[in-house]
Parts: sequence; C-alpha cells; structure tokens
Amino acid sequence: MKSEGPHRHIAVYDGLRDPFNLCFFTSNAYESQGETAASSEMEAPSDNALVQASSLASGLLISEEVEQRFNLVKSVGEQCTHDDELRDLLAKKAAPVCYDGFEPSGRMHMAQGLMKIMSVNKLTSAGCRVKIWIADWFAYMNNKLGGDLKKIRVVGEYFKEIFQAAGMNIENVEFIWSSEEINARGDEYWPLVMDIACRNSLAQIKGCMPIMGHSETDELSAAHILYVCMQCADTLFLEADICQLGMDQQTVNLLARDYCDDTKRGNKPVILSHHMLPGLQQGQTKMSKSDPSSAIFMEDEEAKVNVKIKKAYCPPDTVEGNPCLEYVRYIILPWFSEFTVERDEKYGGNKTYKIFEDIVTDYESSELHPKDLKDALSKALNKILQPVRNHFKTNSRANKLLKQGYEITRTALSKEMEALSANPPNSASSSAAGSQMSEEVKKKYNIVRSIGEECIQEDELMNLLAKKPTPICYDGFEPSGRMHIAQGVMKVTNVNKLTSAGCQVKIWIADWFAQLNNKLGGDLERIKVVGEYFKEIWQAGGMNTDKVAFLWASDEINGRGGKYWPLVMDIARRNNLRRILRCGQIMGRTETEVLSAAQILYPCMQCADIFLLEANICQLGMDQRKVNMLAREYCDDIKRKNKPIILSHHMLPGLQQGQEKMSKSNPSSAIFMEDEEADVNEKISKAYCPPRTAEGNPCLEYVKYLVLPRFNEFKVEIDGGNKTFKRFEDITAAYKSGELAPEDLKKALVKALNIMLQPVRDHFKTNERAKNLLEQVKAFRVTR
Repeated sequence: MKSEGPHRHIAVYDGLRDPFNLCFFTSNAYESQGETAASSEMEAPSDNALVQASSLASGLLISEEVEQRFNLVKSVGEQCTHDDELRDLLAKKAAPVCYDGFEPSGRMHMAQGLMKIMSVNKLTSAGCRVKIWIADWFAYMNNKLGGDLKKIRVVGEYFKEIFQAAGMNIENVEFIWSSEEINARGDEYWPLVMDIACRNSLAQIKGCMPIMGHSETDELSAAHILYVCMQCADTLFLEADICQLGMDQQTVNLLARDYCDDTKRGNKPVILSHHMLPGLQQGQTKMSKSDPSSAIFMEDEEAKVNVKIKKAYCPPDTVEGNPCLEYVRYIILPWFSEFTVERDEKYGGNKTYKIFEDIVTDYESSELHPKDLKDALSKALNKILQPVRNHFKTNSRANKLLKQGYEITRTALSKEMEALSANPPNSASSSAAGSQMSEEVKKKYNIVRSIGEECIQEDELMNLLAKKPTPICYDGFEPSGRMHIAQGVMKVTNVNKLTSAGCQVKIWIADWFAQLNNKLGGDLERIKVVGEYFKEIWQAGGMNTDKVAFLWASDEINGRGGKYWPLVMDIARRNNLRRILRCGQIMGRTETEVLSAAQILYPCMQCADIFLLEANICQLGMDQRKVNMLAREYCDDIKRKNKPIILSHHMLPGLQQGQEKMSKSNPSSAIFMEDEEADVNEKISKAYCPPRTAEGNPCLEYVKYLVLPRFNEFKVEIDGGNKTFKRFEDITAAYKSGELAPEDLKKALVKALNIMLQPVRDHFKTNERAKNLLEQVKAFRVTR
C-alpha cells in the first residue's frame, strides 16, 4: 500500500473532544435493541426531533441523532462515496459493519497508528462494529518480510499491541487474521474471488496496482493480480457496510461496488477514504516505513521524534506540501481539539489554536515561525506517543515483539511456504537411470513412455518406475459441452496403459477451471452435469477404473484449502505476469487476447494441482506443456528434488484441412463419442484426406493415435482383399505409394471407430441416467 489518490481537503470535525472519551454515541446505546437492530429500521423519532435529510434513497426522515452520527462517521474520510447512502445506512442500521485492515510489515509509523486509532474510535463511538483485517496472506503475496509468514504473524501481533497501547477502544473492534478466516470459510471466499476475477479484465485489475504501492507499468507478478481480486472480495466476504481505508485503496474499493452492480447484489459498501499522511521530507506524498527518513514510528523515543521533526521539510510562509502543517491538521487538532504553541513574549507569546485556518493564516503571514511550529508539533506528538513507549518498556510480550525488529524486504524466500508447497522428496529422486533395470521395469517403462509424444526426462521416468511401485499420475479435463473422440478414446487408451503399468491415476474434474475459463457461460451447475456425462462415457468406453480416482476440483480444493491456496499464492508470487501469460495456451487463449483476471489465476491453480495431488507424472496434451513446465521450474525455485515427469500426448487434429486441434466448439471438426454410426460415416467421408499425402492428413492421424493403440492393428480392404497393418510406417508407405487409396482408408477407419463407439451408444440408449445427462449436455451451448 504505497501511493495515494487525489486530495480533496475537508474541514476537521469540531465535535470531537477526546479521542478516547467519545461520548456522542457509544455502541452500548444500541444494546437494548438486540441482534435484529442491525438489519431493521430504527424506531421513528418524535416529530420535533426530525430534520429533513438530503435525497435519501429510502425516503426516510432522519433524526437529529442519526445526523450527528452521520457527521461523525463522515469526518473520518477525505472522500465519501455517496453521502446519501451513508445517511440511509445509519438510519436503518444501529450497528453497521466497518471494514478496515493492514498489511503486517515492519514497524508501524504514526500514519498507520494514529490515523487508524482516531478513525476507529470515531466509528465505534457512532455505533459501528469495526472488523480489522490483519492481511497476513496479502503481506505474503506482496513479498513483505521476504514472504515469511512467521515473521508476518509477529508483526501483526506487534501492530495490535500498539493500537491498544495508544488508546484504541477495542470494545466493538474485532481483529481478524485473513489466513485463519479464509481457511475457515474457504468455500465462501474462493468462489467469490474467482467470480470477481472472471468479471474483470486484466487491464481493470492492473489499474488497481496502487493499493500495493505499484503502478500498472511495473514488473508485476501473478500474485499482484490475485491480491487485487482477493482484496475486492474481502469487503463482501466480511459483509461490510462501510470500507474505511486510505485514498490509495480507493480503486479496489470502487471495484467492489462495481461488482455489486454487476451481480445485482444489494447493500453496496459505502467507501470512506481517509487522507494519506505525507512523509517528512519534501515531495514524499506518503509516509513510508521502507524509507525511515520519511517516517516517525509509534515507539520512537522522544529525542528521535524531536530530531526527525527538526529535520523535516517545513518552508517558511508555505502551506502547500508542508508535512508539519499536515500533521497538525490531521493528527494534533483531531486528537486534542487544539494546538498550543509555546514561545517567548518577544516572538508573540503562547498561542492556542482551535481551527486549522487560523494556523494557516499565521503561518503564511510569518507570525508563526517554522521553528515554533516544529517545537509545538514535537511536544504534541511525544505526548501522544508516550503511552506506547511506556507499554513497550514495561510489557514483556510487547518488548519481545519489538526487539525482533524485522526489516522490510521483498527478496528472501519463505521456508514455511517451501514446506507447504511440495510433498517431501522420496527415494525416487536419486539418480539411478543408468542402473540395470529389470525386465518388468523395462516393460512398464515402454508402456508408459508410449503414451507421450514427448517425455521430460526419460531417465527420470525410468528411475521413478524402478523405485516406486505405484506412481501417481495426474490427468484432468475441463467439463464443457459434448466429448469428442480425442478426449474420449485417447484418454481411455492412455489411462488403461498407465494402470496396466502399475500407476494410480488421479483424474482432476476441473469444474472451477471451466468456470474461470467461462465455459458454458461460467454456469457451475451445467459444468457439473457435463463432468458426470464425461465419467459415464469413459466407463462405457472401456476405461478400467480400478486404479482411477475421479476428483472434483471444487470439492478437493475446498476440503484442502489450507494447503492449496497458500501454494497457489506462492506460485503466483514467484512468477512474473509475462511468464503466466505465456501459459494462456492451456486455456485455448493467446497472449494477445483481451484476458480476464481469471486467466491469470488459472495457470497458477493448474500448476498447484500437480503438487496438491502429489503427482509423479503429468499426463496431459502438448497444449498443456507450458504450465507443466512451470511446475518443474517451481521445483527448481524451491529446491524440490522430485520434480513431476511431464508426459505430453499428441493433439488430435480436426477433420478439415488445417484444423490442428479437434474442437467441440466447431462441430465440423469433431466426432463425438455418442455420435450415431451414420454420423461417423458422413463426417469421415467429408474429412480432408488428400491422396498419397501423409502430412496434415487427419484420417491417417486417427489411425496412428486411435486405432493402432486400441487394436494393435489396422485392417483394410484393398482391391477386394484384406490387408492387416501392424505398424504405422507400413500404412504410411502404402498410402504414399497409392496402394492404399483414400476411400479404402476412410472405409476401414469408419469401421474401427464405430467398433470403439458402439458400447458408448448402447450405454446412452439403455441407461436412463446417461440418457438424461446427454439430453442436458446437448442442450447446453458451448460458450465463453
């Protein structure tokens, strides 16, 4: 949280006398109304107590008491999105929920400490319940304290000590650790984050980078995109009526309001953005702990405060850009309701100011000298900070927290996250590729290797099969529309090979991923129907499921969110945005497309899937190669020895010329698994199949990757006689020579495909559940 929005000066609220004795409206005044008061209209006040409100959405008349509460709450912000909504909220709700938060990182400066304390005390005195979000996971993603969660946790506790020592009234304040709350309610939180990501373009999310102290032109990591989506979700997740954060957080708070409009969600949060206190030196628009010369820390000794203020930028007669005057305006006057300058009689004597405008007048006219201003400011600040110093000297816990003194950094790696991010290395990681393999291992290796068009690294695969009797193989699919033969026949063949070689296959039903990729319009219920339809086909098509586990991504992630999401965040923070964008191919996207933020989350999540499932082998198509390689690079980064072996199978082309990949969104390119025999015959008869040409010929490819692996032979009628081919090279030679004509090739291919597909057709005609699923899936449009 580094930069700030445009400034719009407002008058300081004069009704406040003591920030720790706010007596206008304590929350106790509302206790008798019970829990229902928070959601129902308050009793109508007597006629003589009514004042006319300004354009309330509800049309309510506002009592004098509510108007006073409104003025107190509004005084917290430099800017409020929409005054009428805030008045309406306070009229209807006795105890509105106010969201505030901080990213624990290093020591606390007075802009974080004093400003928050005053704001919280005003809010609670006006009847609000304040939820302070201790954003530990956010500090981790922003790589604060090197991404070390243990250090971040210590800093969070140190912040809490300061708030209470300096006078925050915590009676109606709840401190909530983001990691704990998200883990406890992950099934609510993460779908919300993903929906926000789906509904916002990457450009919109990048526009929120100032909330982390970045600009959209900086070198960003994928974690920065995830961070924005999560912070937007926080407000809604905590059911906040009011967002009380700095002007630098305004863009993401407004994103939350836009999301409410987009989803027709009622009760949009009111955004109350407070002023950003500048640093001590010229041109430092925001106080920053990463620059000690710009900040006064909450436990700084009196002498240090005096020195820092003495050196602070404070040009005579100049108000604009003068940090010392800003501190008087935004800290001293609200805190004490006055500002006293002590000086010799010859310089005008002591003078007490009640309003900021009088200070400005005297300063601009040189009646108030910079030295006198600084001396008075130092004295006032030291008076405020003394209870904090005392606490950290006398309280052993606070003293211990302070002494740990973590520096601000964005470089070191998190050892805690290394433990979360990968299963421990096993004996299969030792190099034994050159050792003598048994005949059994060689056989297993040949079966497994035959699946892949490419294998990363063959020696690792040999070693794995020699050392581990039951390797875990990760496969998966995104449920979207009908299933074509590339998804059906190839997966059945490959899975059966893997299980015959002793592998345990985990098939990831990527329902949340289909939603992120906006398949079937992002409708999760439809996506789940398609997932069940896929399972029916594979089992009807002959998949041996004895050693196969079908895992729904949403269920698995919700059940193990405490491990999964920190892993996603760690992958995201270790990869820059450019690297993740190059993985767009896994979703059928290109880097040049207009992407949503969801398409940045997707590769990070798919990479995390491999480690969550503790996979030894990744068996996916060549189009998924980039994200699988991302997983191996991640292993290098965290020094994980047993990297997953990448086994990338061939991508079956479409039926027409130049269609590199069979696609269900283009029915002319695909044969579907439950297509009738006549449909298959017609589609193959129209398929591209130039005579004597093997290159780019889809019919020959289907023979190579579907028929031969399934039947170990290909039978063709040539000139009235039968010929059986055992090797694809022989088929290619016969076709190129003209011995095998296109019509004979197509006739034999149709026959073989229909043999494979007939059990699926029969199942979908005789099984009522399967029949119902197919009818629903056919009715769904493939859409993004």
